[in-house]
Amino acid sequence: MQTIIVDDEKPARDELAFLLKGLPEVSVVGQGKNGIEAVALIKEHNPDLVFLDVQMPGLDGFGVIQRLKDRKLKMPHIVFATAYDHYAVQAFEVNAVDYILKPFDKQRVSRAVERARRMVGSENSPAERLETLVSQLGSRAGQPVKLLVKSQGRLLLVDAADVVCASIADGTITISARDFEGTSNYRTLEELAESLDSDRFWRPHRSHLVNINHIKEVMPWFKSSYMLKMADKRQSEIPVSRGQTRRLREFIKM
Repeated sequence: MQTIIVDDEKPARDELAFLLKGLPEVSVVGQGKNGIEAVALIKEHNPDLVFLDVQMPGLDGFGVIQRLKDRKLKMPHIVFATAYDHYAVQAFEVNAVDYILKPFDKQRVSRAVERARRMVGSENSPAERLETLVSQLGSRAGQPVKLLVKSQGRLLLVDAADVVCASIADGTITISARDFEGTSNYRTLEELAESLDSDRFWRPHRSHLVNINHIKEVMPWFKSSYMLKMADKRQSEIPVSRGQTRRLREFIKM
């Protein structure tokens, strides 16, 4: 498979090129350091596979896909090679061939290539599979349609409106929906909150984020504070900090 590597960091390009050199089914025909070069290289070489970084200055990975569609160029198979798993994994779940996270692992790169190889010649074209990716993520400055939740070994895409609450402990964010819970790829509650509708999601406490539409009960607590009982499966109880008590009263017209 003719392959192109695009990443704005030279060490990352060099590492991928070294790992791919050991795979006999792969021939690296070009490398680029930004999205503009990616489009030019794809047009020149018509590759089977592109290892594409997500976050790059100027035209990012998703912008590359949109530019290819706009110019009606043949869409190669895309493997996102990135440090930003909360973008890449969502892209994979929607339509991309695969994702790999930095620092790269030889076995993981090999599996990504094998997955792409199996897709070459498949009935569904990469353009068709990536169309949903572009429509959902092309306007990612808006609110995301889905959140990725890892639950019992599965990667689930959950409508943001169905998220009941989220909590962080020991650096891990747990997301609860009505019928299940799992962990998030976001690293901080701040990042998660920024991706959600601020009119619906509220942080009553520094370690918790709640969907105000899924508050089941407001319980008076000690020293004029409150506890929120949520509508998830285990009816999570979320504390309201003193500083957020006024906001709570605004929400429920106390």
